[in-house]
Amino acid sequence: MRKIIHIDMDAFYASVEQRDSPELQGQPIAVGGSPSGRGVVMTASYEARRFGVRSAMPSARAIQLCPSLIFVRPRFDAYKTASRSIREIFERYTDLIEPLSLDEAYLDVSQNKKGIPSALRIAHLIKQEIRDEISLTASAGVSYCKFLAKMASDYRKPDGLSFIPQESAQQFIDQLSIERFHGIGEKTAEKMRRMGIHNGADLRTVDPRILSKRFGKMGRFYHRVANGKDDRPVRPDRPRKSASVEDTFRDDVTDLAELDAHIERLAEVLMGRLEPKGLYGRTVHLKVKYADFQIITRSQSNGDYIRESRPIAVSCKEMLRKTDAGRRAVRLIGVGVSNFEGAPRENRSGQLEFDFEGEEE
Repeated sequence: MRKIIHIDMDAFYASVEQRDSPELQGQPIAVGGSPSGRGVVMTASYEARRFGVRSAMPSARAIQLCPSLIFVRPRFDAYKTASRSIREIFERYTDLIEPLSLDEAYLDVSQNKKGIPSALRIAHLIKQEIRDEISLTASAGVSYCKFLAKMASDYRKPDGLSFIPQESAQQFIDQLSIERFHGIGEKTAEKMRRMGIHNGADLRTVDPRILSKRFGKMGRFYHRVANGKDDRPVRPDRPRKSASVEDTFRDDVTDLAELDAHIERLAEVLMGRLEPKGLYGRTVHLKVKYADFQIITRSQSNGDYIRESRPIAVSCKEMLRKTDAGRRAVRLIGVGVSNFEGAPRENRSGQLEFDFEGEEE
């Protein structure tokens, strides 16, 4: 039986800022955005989340919810440094590491370097080493597959550690509300509720052909994981042909200025992940999902390789003007880069890789 750990850092960007600036500790802070109300929040500390502040929220709304909110400019170099240190801790136990972002990764510890039989024990040691050496907290989930390891890490955040054994997995899944399923966003959950699907028990009894018809290729994935089946391997670092990031909005957006702000933030996040790997592309991609779920994509090639976030944002905003955004409500924006220059450096930086598994939201 496989032993999979999912590690998810707690409010990573905000936690790094609070660690490095003692005056911010215990304060409601937002990384990104501005006190003038322009831009959007990249992430919020747990103190801010108690007021309802969350990532991808317009700054103006965040200020309404939390007037004492402190805005902090993102420092990607600091986040990358912390990410490299976290990666080094992972590598003490296994080389089967599948990073999803700077602050999140799957580890396969079925055969680990220290010969520790208990994955739960390994997860506890990793959490403790991250706390002792980097002064940050992580939540960890342990199970026999990636889906359940991810669900377990979300179960008791922050600073949580949860284990879902195979013998009790179906019971856990059955009682799980549909909104809690990884990969199911608000709009998809709403469609499922209209179908009479409210929890995992409901989901697993639906004919997978019906789910495929309603939700495309993700329909069968939903059915499999609802039945405790997920054989996706933990995939370590590998060359990439393209990379992208996207956000699904809680409320549909029609304002072009707000969409521009989302694009700028996503471009910064994307470049912050590409640069440490030496991945510089020439083709920029834009993805737009309208409120009626229609998806359109646009691409634009540049003469030179892109080495900073601004050209990505500029290209995407230009392409956005050639869509119906502004006239039609938008529920998702994505930005991407492809046509990379050569192969990525062979993990010299130790930076966490990232992956996008085609989740619905």
